[in-house]
Amino acid sequence: MEMPVYIFSGFLDSGKTTFATGTLTDPNFTDNCRTLLLLCEEGMEEYPMDELAANNVVVEIIEDEDDINVFRLNELERIHRPDQIVVEYNGMWELAKFEANMPANWVIYQQIALIDAPTFGMYVKNMGAIMMEKLMGADMIIFNRTTPELAESLRKRNLKMVNRRAEIFMSFEDGHDEEYDDGSISPFDLRLDHLDIGDDEFAFFYVDVLEHPERYEGKTVSFVGRVAKDNRFPKGSFVAGRHAMVCCEEDITFLGLICMAPDVLDKIHTRDWVRVTAAVRAEEIALYDGIGPMFYPESVELCEQPDPELVQF
Repeated sequence: MEMPVYIFSGFLDSGKTTFATGTLTDPNFTDNCRTLLLLCEEGMEEYPMDELAANNVVVEIIEDEDDINVFRLNELERIHRPDQIVVEYNGMWELAKFEANMPANWVIYQQIALIDAPTFGMYVKNMGAIMMEKLMGADMIIFNRTTPELAESLRKRNLKMVNRRAEIFMSFEDGHDEEYDDGSISPFDLRLDHLDIGDDEFAFFYVDVLEHPERYEGKTVSFVGRVAKDNRFPKGSFVAGRHAMVCCEEDITFLGLICMAPDVLDKIHTRDWVRVTAAVRAEEIALYDGIGPMFYPESVELCEQPDPELVQF
């Protein structure tokens, strides 16, 4: 039986315990469920054990990193028979070790990285690899104790380039929250004149270039896509794109980019796989019902189907 696992990671005083407490005492999360909390680090804050017990949460402390092994974790599941597992992970331990030693039926449903905004720069400087592992694997990143000055500094770092799929939020000292992406942040390094879009980056590029075509004006990009032709496309153009799985197999859609290339239309066919290298221009395009990106290929080369064929957000 599949065991849902939720991981809260971060260094000491990053707000893990406070965040986990709010989650574990939320009836929407714990209702009719038995939750096993694996506590891998005892921080400044203490858990309200009475409240946890009232929400059918049992706690096991793991003090030694060597206890992160499949035998120990299987034993804890056997003893407590939980419906779900929450892990407050030690910020100094490698997450990869936990993932490699999980029982076969354990599945990570969500990984959240909690960061203390005032000390983020120091940790990146002194323990960059450990910090980046937490950020790169996270589904959600929360910066606690943010100030307006720190928010500006964090946005200048463009952390969307570190993890394009994560939701990133900033929790301010005055109690309000803000989304990290205020519309000014691209998930790609726009200092470069040429962007090579990898298979795992295509969906993020597609969304960003359609929402902000002006960012890519004059840039050259390379990507792999499947050819589509249709009389509705601008004369002399074809579409190259990828099928994307948004959330499940029933929710697959084609993400296509319009390429103006009358000289190659007779050489390529619908369903061909091609590698396109093209200049991007923001233009008024009827299919976009406004301004959108038009790609002017410098080269269109037949290529093999990527593996996997589907891209994901």
